[in-house]
Amino acid sequence: MPRFLSLTLIILSFSSNINASPLSLDAVGQYEVEEKDFVYAIVDGIELRARSYRPIKSGILPAAVEVHGGAWNFYDRTAGELYNKALASSGLYVLAVDFRQGPDHQHPLGSRDASGGVRYLKTHASQLSVDPSNIGLIGSSSGGHLALLAGLKPNAKMHLGTPIIDSGQKTINADSVDASVDYIIALWPVSDPEYRYRYAKEIKRNQLVQAHDNYFDSVAAMKDASVQRILSDEIGSDKQDLPAVLVVQPGEDGNIPRPMTFSLLTALQNSGIATDYLFYPDMPHAFAHRPSESTDDCIRAMRDYINRRLASH
Repeated sequence: MPRFLSLTLIILSFSSNINASPLSLDAVGQYEVEEKDFVYAIVDGIELRARSYRPIKSGILPAAVEVHGGAWNFYDRTAGELYNKALASSGLYVLAVDFRQGPDHQHPLGSRDASGGVRYLKTHASQLSVDPSNIGLIGSSSGGHLALLAGLKPNAKMHLGTPIIDSGQKTINADSVDASVDYIIALWPVSDPEYRYRYAKEIKRNQLVQAHDNYFDSVAAMKDASVQRILSDEIGSDKQDLPAVLVVQPGEDGNIPRPMTFSLLTALQNSGIATDYLFYPDMPHAFAHRPSESTDDCIRAMRDYINRRLASH
């Protein structure tokens, strides 16, 4: 069984946009799920595709953008299918997005495209029957890193410039659309690329080392992309209206050194961000991509966490 530890130090005051009838998710498996693939953005002639997971139910839906892992170089929007479909079956609209990856593209294009996914959802909220005030970001591994960057710096210059597709199937500049979200679920995130780069070198994980080199053009760029550094140097303790964060950590994760995650948790707390931590002692990296009792528990915990966020509106 996991150990679920609340690490919240300061609960922020979020907007008072309260629905007369608050949205909530139901039991996992409650609804059938419709899947659809489509192009959500075109950048410099590159089509970025998304897969939506829509629960077959009436009414307005809460929504989340999911960003896949793969060391910023591998996999696509289908990687998180197991938990994306399960969350959708509880009543969540999930938009799993492709993004520009190494070696052809470098930081910050991945997190920029993740913000583009949020802007796509907000621009199409009425058409998709989703609530633009109840949107979260979910990311796994390097996707967790991208989700944290996009969620903590949603409207920064580095996250502008991904033209999205409008209802007429034409590209539009959506930079004026607020890309902020209510929460981030960071599954075993690579929160400090420089730290993980040196760790990968130390344990001779050459593929991971190469993946870092592919997506970041220098160690300085890795340091610049550290979530811990951003929280300390750019956000500080200003108690801004930042999204709440859930961090999930497997105990036997050979890709994510535990001290890196602990430093992330400390940095989140020091910035006054409502932070929850979920620890699975015996699980390996990316365990929730495969069926298991712990995966089922993790999905339910994600569902429950989203429900708490929905109830706070």
